[in-house]
Amino acid sequence: MEHPFLSSQSLKDKSLEELQSTMNDLTSKLTFAYRTRNSALIGQVQMVMESYRNEYNRKMDEVFRKQNVQNKINVKKGAEVDNKDQS
Repeated sequence: MEHPFLSSQSLKDKSLEELQSTMNDLTSKLTFAYRTRNSALIGQVQMVMESYRNEYNRKMDEVFRKQNVQNKINVKKGAEVDNKDQS
């Protein structure tokens, strides 16, 4: 569940680097919340993290689409690869 008070437009305006930097900061805050056993803070930070993570994933998908990156790996048998190398 995403945080209800976090504007999706403000996240769309951020670069990948800014999103990742903020997620790193949020991770340290989440660690602090777990150490202090503050369940209310844990829930809030997790919702904000999910919002940032979703936007980061959306932007990465867009980058992969622009670069035409396939999400499938083509693995050939060793004999086929060896024969092509010798040609």
